[in-house]
Amino acid sequence: MPKKKTKYIFITGGVVSSLGKGIVAASLGVLLKNQGYKVTIQKFDPYLNLDPGTMSPFQHGEVFVTEDGCETDLDLGHYERFIDQNLSRVNNVTSGMIYWDVLTKERRGDYLGHTVQIIPHVTNEIKDRITKVLDQDHFDVVITEIGGTVGDIESLPFLEAIRQFQYIHRDDCAHLHLTLVPFLKTSGEFKTKPTQHSVKELREIGIHADVIVCRSEAPITLEVRHKIALFCDVAPEAVVACVDAPSIYDVPLMMEAEKLDQTVCKKLGLTHRPNQMEEWRSYVEMIHKKDSPEVKIAIVGKYTSLSDSYLSVVEAIHHASAANQCHAKILWVEAEEVERHGAKHFLEYADGIVVPGGFGDRGIEGKILASKYAREHKIPYFGLCLGMHVAVIDFARHVAGLEAAHSSEFNDGTPYPVIDFLPDQRTLSQKGGTMRLGGYPCKVKKDTLLFAAYNTTKIQERHRHRYEFNNEFKQLLEANGLVFSGLSPEGTLVEVVELTDHPWFLACQFHPEFKSRPYRAHPLFRDFIKASLKA
Repeated sequence: MPKKKTKYIFITGGVVSSLGKGIVAASLGVLLKNQGYKVTIQKFDPYLNLDPGTMSPFQHGEVFVTEDGCETDLDLGHYERFIDQNLSRVNNVTSGMIYWDVLTKERRGDYLGHTVQIIPHVTNEIKDRITKVLDQDHFDVVITEIGGTVGDIESLPFLEAIRQFQYIHRDDCAHLHLTLVPFLKTSGEFKTKPTQHSVKELREIGIHADVIVCRSEAPITLEVRHKIALFCDVAPEAVVACVDAPSIYDVPLMMEAEKLDQTVCKKLGLTHRPNQMEEWRSYVEMIHKKDSPEVKIAIVGKYTSLSDSYLSVVEAIHHASAANQCHAKILWVEAEEVERHGAKHFLEYADGIVVPGGFGDRGIEGKILASKYAREHKIPYFGLCLGMHVAVIDFARHVAGLEAAHSSEFNDGTPYPVIDFLPDQRTLSQKGGTMRLGGYPCKVKKDTLLFAAYNTTKIQERHRHRYEFNNEFKQLLEANGLVFSGLSPEGTLVEVVELTDHPWFLACQFHPEFKSRPYRAHPLFRDFIKASLKA
């Protein structure tokens, strides 16, 4: 029996950036998946970096890591969490990747002496990437988010590529355009002109929007919908309101109410089926429950002014809070401030303390103090990657008597490098894509917090790091009470440490936040929040 033709949905944005194309893409993915369609989502980013791995979190937010070890845009985290599906390196494409491949082919002579140009060589490469996800599996629907804003110079090759692509797949493409409809308080009216101009610019490129999703602070009126439909040449039902929501998890239900999935199915010739959204609704009801108990979780980091830097950590905390029938209040704590003023000033009211991953020595002593405070005051502590490193440094300094203990990342002259380079990292000169990345197995010791969370002796979690625990100090720290509850299968790499004389103190080398889901909280986050509730 021949496979059904794959349908393609392209999502573009206009007027301003950061309108939420990724959330709209993920929400549509949820609705279609819960009708029984097999869906995947990909992100095309127009920046020239090969990936966001070397970019500052202030520039780009967190780096999300896929199971196969690709450093990607944070929107892939939204995609995975919403459609509950592991994505891979083929789901994230940048201009840097495209130009790298084109130039590699040129150097190899693949173009047979032709002049290499944006059209057709770059656009052909982009078109190939649209369908590359089908090499792994058949999908009924491929949703592709085009990063940036219509009118940006750097995104033009991507828009030209999808313009060409739509003519190859004439009846199998739909275009969603997300725009801002601002409300002017002085005149008391919504303004549709920015949307009209954005759609006009898209049409000049050769792309006709089939659906216009309108972001706004308040619900747009029927009159505004009809005006946009008239001037932008779409049916009134294809003008979809996307009002500011109390939570990103409300958006799929809002899009369902707006019949976005029905409109898209009609355009693509797909049968619209009843959405199986009961589990999703239950989760949303839980996170909005007014009378649930509150748990205060302090996140001690150096990018606390931009919560997107720790986006997956925050989402995992909220997932785990819902699983424990409570509400998490995040206390953002700047690590440098802990260095200046001490831990008590910032952490004495915390029910639980998280030190997330990161790089660089700024604020590192503050993070070590946070671990020390949690250990001494019996406050549940969860260390993630760097959070494990600082927990080990604290324990080595203040319990095992190695006062000068440190990580060679921050002090290469320390006499006690309890955290050191991975052996295969020493000779590397390039930073991008060279860390220990992606899913690796871990062997779990029984009768530990780690085993209690997973209830199995074999797990696999995602990594992103260059430095590891130095096994030269394992015997000494173990003799002083540090428990090594998770090791690599061959026993050479320490993956998890914990304490027994504490309500809940666990730190892991991996990043469990990447695998948490809305109604399937990660077991470590679930148990951490459970312990914090009792604190």
